Amino acid sequence: MQFQQLLYFVAVAETRHFTRAAERVHVAQPSLSQQIKALERELGAELFSRARGNIALTDAGEALLPLARRILADADTARQEVQELAQLRRGRVRLGATPSMCTGLLPDVLRAFHAAHPGIELLIEESGSLDLVRELARGALDLALIVLPLPPSAPALTTVELLTEDLVVVSSAELPAPGEGGELTVSALRDEPMVMFRHGYDLRELTVAACRAEGFEPAFTVEGGEMDAVLGFVRAGLGVAVVPAMVGHGRPGLRTTPLAGSPLRRTIALAHRTDVAPPRAARELKRILVG
Repeated sequence: MQFQQLLYFVAVAETRHFTRAAERVHVAQPSLSQQIKALERELGAELFSRARGNIALTDAGEALLPLARRILADADTARQEVQELAQLRRGRVRLGATPSMCTGLLPDVLRAFHAAHPGIELLIEESGSLDLVRELARGALDLALIVLPLPPSAPALTTVELLTEDLVVVSSAELPAPGEGGELTVSALRDEPMVMFRHGYDLRELTVAACRAEGFEPAFTVEGGEMDAVLGFVRAGLGVAVVPAMVGHGRPGLRTTPLAGSPLRRTIALAHRTDVAPPRAARELKRILVG
């Protein structure tokens, strides 16, 4: 049973005339008649009685008609759904981002995307870069804002660099400034108790690596938090933390101190799996992000 056979059958059933049905579906009348006969052979029953030139549905035809109409309607619905998705009227984007991107870059970008494509659902996962790379690898995200360079174990990802962030030291505004109150060097963190992110945050790996490069292991008073928790612990005076500048600046109860000497920076990139093309809506969001 073929789709066009059902289309021709419904046309004949509704017009009760083979020639007018052929005109309606834009096909030659002999071709339409042949397809109806082929359908009848496939089903093992006549669908129309053709007595004295009058076309009427048989019992088999009466049984098939509502089913055929439903199949054609479902096909039309499917066509419209695909067209709407292709034209960015419906769909979803699964985007992963580091906390600093969620509070800094993303709000304005997502506002612009939503204004242009209000029917697209935006699903945001906020996490550390290493976790986001793993989520991309298993297909749980379409796009992710991650930190370069990629870890050696990372899957094949296509990346586009977006920006470079300076890292700063945040401390409680109610306590004396760390160091001598001016710029800090990484080596000056040797004497500072630190609040540290959980494993999976690139900021943890970057901070620990920078301290080790200066010949010491950082001393943690609290570790294992997410971004908001870490900032809260710092505000409470439990220690200092290294965070992106866009996260630290302007936070009530927190002091921001630049890192001098060899300042810490990280590069943010937009990534997706190389072996899987992002959906149409995700490609549009990528276009806006890359600018």
